[in-house]
Parts: sequence; C-alpha cells; structure tokens
Amino acid sequence: MGLYENLRNEPVKTLALRKPVTAGPEDTIRQAVERMRAQRLGCVIVVDSDQKPVGMFTESMLTQLLTSNPKVVDEPVSKHMAEHWPWVRATDPIHDVLDGLHLKNVRFLCVVDENDRLIGLTGQKGLMEYVAEHFPGQVMVQRIGGTSVGDKREGA
Repeated sequence: MGLYENLRNEPVKTLALRKPVTAGPEDTIRQAVERMRAQRLGCVIVVDSDQKPVGMFTESMLTQLLTSNPKVVDEPVSKHMAEHWPWVRATDPIHDVLDGLHLKNVRFLCVVDENDRLIGLTGQKGLMEYVAEHFPGQVMVQRIGGTSVGDKREGA
C-alpha cells in the first residue's frame, strides 16, 4: 500500500502516541503548567475521575490569560479550559488525525479507547514521524535531543 491508502486504512494506534499530561478539573493553572513544563509538552488534558477527557488547556491559552490577569494562575484550570476540541479513537483511520489538526488548527489531538478513556496524544509530530517511516531514503529524521545519524540529508 502507498502512503495515501495507509492514511485511510491504518488505525491511529499505529502512530507513536505521546503520554499525555493530565490534570483534574480543580487543579490550578499553575499546577497544570508545572506538569506541562516537566514533561515538555504544550498542553494538559483535563480528565475526570474515570480518566475521561473533559477539557484541554494549552500554552497559547496561558499566554492570552496572562496578558489580562497574571493572578489567573491560581484559578482552577477547568474555569479556562477548552471544552470542545478534536479527538480520535485509537481505532479510527490516521486520516482523521489530519482532518482534526487541519479543521481545528491545533497541534495535538487526544486519543481515546473504546470507553472514551484517554490513552495518549498524537498530532503533528506523530504524523511527521509516520510519513518519515514511509520515505526513509528521502526524509532525514532526528529526534529532539538525539544525535545526528549522518552528515548530510538523504534525498530531497
């Protein structure tokens, strides 16, 4: 199969999923941001007691809030989270990830299981790694913080 067919037929669980940073609805924005920084991730997923996502809070949201009120960091993250954002099931086709990123102009999507419990994150990085695996001779991939595998770029 070619890349186009794979994107339409292979499930999201084929992608390398990132471990999500989570927070409870009553956690403060400060706590959520500390977790994001510790894990070097640009968003936190707000989950209920059953690990079902109920919202998302991002770095860009923090920036917007801080410009108007720096004291907002001590408020509950649930007060400022996005309640509607794109998500996919692990069994959905990878193409749905592309649609979600494009239509909602986001970098991350939640991946949930058949019971709507959060199991991971995917997004731009996961898709780029997937594409690079399909074109190993044309795309040079180096993980962040990794060492170079060659002196010159292969292919284009």
